[in-house]
Amino acid sequence: MSTATADAPAASPVTCPHVGPSFLSKPTPTDSVYREDCTQCFDSIDDPTGLDICLQCFNGGCTGDRSHARLHSITRSHPLVLNIRRTRKIITEADRYETVLTVKCLECGVDSIDRFDPVIAPVVAAVMSANTFSRKEEVKAWEQELTSCEHILCLQQGEPRKIASQDLGHCSKCELNENLWLCLECGNLGCGRAQYGGVSGNSHGLAHATEAKHGVAVKLGSITPEGTADVYCYTCDEERVDEHLAAHLANWGIILSERQKTEQSLTEMQIEQNMRWEFSMSTEDGKELTPLFGPGLTGLKNLGNSCYLASILQCLYDIPAFQKRYNGDVSFSSATDPAQDLETQLQKIGDGLLSGRYSKPDSDVTVSQHSTEVPYQKGLAPSMLKHLIGRGHAEFSTMRQQDAFELLQHLIKLITRSKHSSQLEDPTKSMRFSMEQRLQCLSCKKVRYSTTEQDSIFIEVPLEKLPAVEGEEAKYKPVSLKECLDNLTTPEMVELTCASCESKDGFSKRTLFKTFPQFLVVNARKMAVVNWVPIKVDVPVIVDDQPFALDAYLSPGQQPDEEALPEDAPTSNVPAFVPNAEAFAMLEGMGFPKARAEKALHATGNNDANAAMEWLFAHLDDPDIDAPLVLGGAKADARAAADPEKLATLESMGFGGPRAVKALKETGGDVERAIEWLFSHLDDEGGDAEEDASADPEVKDGSLVGSSELPANFQLQSIVCHKGTSIHAGHYVAFIRKQLGREQSWVLFNDEKVVKVVDIDEMKKFAYVYFFKRV
Repeated sequence: MSTATADAPAASPVTCPHVGPSFLSKPTPTDSVYREDCTQCFDSIDDPTGLDICLQCFNGGCTGDRSHARLHSITRSHPLVLNIRRTRKIITEADRYETVLTVKCLECGVDSIDRFDPVIAPVVAAVMSANTFSRKEEVKAWEQELTSCEHILCLQQGEPRKIASQDLGHCSKCELNENLWLCLECGNLGCGRAQYGGVSGNSHGLAHATEAKHGVAVKLGSITPEGTADVYCYTCDEERVDEHLAAHLANWGIILSERQKTEQSLTEMQIEQNMRWEFSMSTEDGKELTPLFGPGLTGLKNLGNSCYLASILQCLYDIPAFQKRYNGDVSFSSATDPAQDLETQLQKIGDGLLSGRYSKPDSDVTVSQHSTEVPYQKGLAPSMLKHLIGRGHAEFSTMRQQDAFELLQHLIKLITRSKHSSQLEDPTKSMRFSMEQRLQCLSCKKVRYSTTEQDSIFIEVPLEKLPAVEGEEAKYKPVSLKECLDNLTTPEMVELTCASCESKDGFSKRTLFKTFPQFLVVNARKMAVVNWVPIKVDVPVIVDDQPFALDAYLSPGQQPDEEALPEDAPTSNVPAFVPNAEAFAMLEGMGFPKARAEKALHATGNNDANAAMEWLFAHLDDPDIDAPLVLGGAKADARAAADPEKLATLESMGFGGPRAVKALKETGGDVERAIEWLFSHLDDEGGDAEEDASADPEVKDGSLVGSSELPANFQLQSIVCHKGTSIHAGHYVAFIRKQLGREQSWVLFNDEKVVKVVDIDEMKKFAYVYFFKRV
C-alpha cells in the first residue's frame, strides 16, 4: 500500500509569530508521535478534516465537532500543529492513499503556514518519518530478547565424537524422526514435547535431561546455516541463545554450514497456530452471518494476537456500570498527557465501542473491491489502552497471545486503583461479592467463619472421557454448571490442628456465597496434562439460557447452637498450610520445586494438580516464584514487598519514603516495575502505603459488597470463548446478548467483525469465561 503526499491546496502561505524554536520540536527516537488517531477519541486522519499533530509534543488531536486539538492547544499553550488528512483514491495499478499536509497555528487562526519554511520543514519531515505510536509499541513488544544462561556458558561437553548418520534418524527411546532434540552435553537424541498443531512427541528429551541432569539441548530441524536454532535449557525451563552453537555442534560432528532448516521454530509454530484458529462466520447452510452496525456494536482491530484483550473489553463494556462510567463526555480530559492516562483511554474505548460513531462499513473495502455486499467494520485499534495495561507487565507488554481471564483480573486491579468519586463510581463494584468459609473442628465441633471479597470464581470442570470412536478425536462427557457449582461448595476435609482442643483429627471446610454481585464472573478450568504439558480440553458445560437461582449456595452464617473458636486461641501449633498430598506428589514428580508446588496449590484451592500446573505456567516469571509460601494476607504481602535491599535500590535513584514502599507493594516487589510505577504515578505521595500494609485482608461485618437478598436469579449475559489447546495460542471471541430492535439476540464479536448469531448453544458449551447478570 503506497501513499502519496501533497501540500494543502490553500491560499498563499503566510508567516506566524509562533514559528520559532520555542514552539517547535523535532521528535527523537524515544518520543511517541500520535499521527494516526486522536489521543482522546477514535477520530483519525481518515476523517474529512483530518488530525492535528502538535509540533511541540506530538499529541494527536481531532479537528471535527469535538476539536480535541484546539483543547490541547489551549490547555498546553502549544499553538503550532501539522494537519494530516488522508483520503483513498483509485488508480489503475492499485489503491493508494493521498495524504494532505497543512501547517496551522491554532492560536492565531492561521491555516496556511509555509511548511517549507526552513524552521518548520525539518520538524514536519521528522514527524512524518518517525514511527507512529502504535508502530513503535508494536516493534518494541515483538522484540523477544532471548539470552544465554549459566548452564550454556558453563557447558561441559563429553569427549568429541561424530554421531553416526543413523543415530540422527530417530529418537533414542522411540521411533519418532521429527521434533528431535540433541543433548549438547552427551549427544543423546530425544523427541520433544508434543506440540500444538499435530507435531508428535513423547518428551524423551525432557526425560533424558531429568535423569542425566543434562540441561541444554538444540532442536535439530531448526538449525540454519546462519547459526540460528531453537536452544532450550531444561534446567531454566526457558528458550535460550547459544553464542557458541557452531563449536558445540562440531563436538558431535555436526557442521553448521551443512545444516538446512527442515522444521518450524517454536515461535513460528505459535504464530501459525494463532493464525490458524478462526471462528466460523457463516451458518451451517453456508450463508454469511449478518454484519451489525450501531451503538454497542463496534468491533476492535486485532493488533497482533490481541483478541484476548478485545473479547474481554467487549464483555466489560456491556456491563451497565462500565457504560455509565466510561460513556460520558469525551470533550475534555484534565490529563496532561491523555495517551498516557488510563482513565482517558478507558473513556476513549467506552466512547468508541458504545457511541456508534465508528460502527460503519469499511469504506476502503467497498471502494477497492467494488463489492455490492456490506463489508465488515474497519475496527478500532486500542493501541494506547493496550500499552497502558501492559506497561511494566512481563506478559501483557508483549505481542504474544495471553490468557483472557488473567487479563480481566489485571484490568480489574488497574481500574480499582483508579481515581473514583461519588459521581464516578468504581464500575468493578458491580462484579464484587463476598464468600464465607466455615471451618469446623471434627473433635470439639467449634467453628470459625471468615469472609473474603472476590470479583470472580473458579469452577473445576470434571474430565471424563467418552468411549473412543475410531477416526475421531477424544471427546469428554458433558457436565452441567450446577455440577460445577456443587463441587465448588461441597464440604471437604482439611488436615489442621485445632487451636482450641489441640485435636489433630482435622477440620471440615465449606465455602458458600455470603453475598451475590450484579454480574457474576465465572472462569471454567478445563485443563489436562499431556506429556507434562498443560492443555485446554473441550469439555461441554451445559448452561441454561433461562434465569436460574443460586439461592441454595448462600451461606446461612453462624447458627445460635454453634460455638465459635476463640479469636485469640493460640495458633503456634496450627500449620500455616498443608498441601494436598496427592497433588503435591504429582507436581514434585513433574520436577517442580517444593516452594513452587506449595504456592501453586495454595493459589488454586489445594485440590487439583492440573489447576496448580496451569497457575505455575502462568506465573513462571513472577519475581517471587521461588520464595517460600508466606501467609498472612495483605500485611505479610506488604512486608515482603518492602524488602530493605529493594527500598535501598529505589532510594539510590532518588525515590524514598512511603512512595517507594507503595511502588513495591503495587508491583509485587519487582524493582523494575516499581520504577515504572513511580514514573507513571508522579502525583501519588504513597500516603496510604502503611495503612494498606496493616489492613486486615478479611472483610469486616457491615462492609460487605454485593447483596444477600433472595431470590438470587442469574442469567447468562456474555461469554468469552477460546479455540485452541494452549492459553498462549488459539483465538478468543466474545458472544454477548444484545437488544436488537424489539428482539434479543446473541451477537458475535470476532475482533473487527460484529455479526448476528442465530444459535450459540454449541459455542456456549465451550466458553472459557462466563458473565452472568442478576435479573
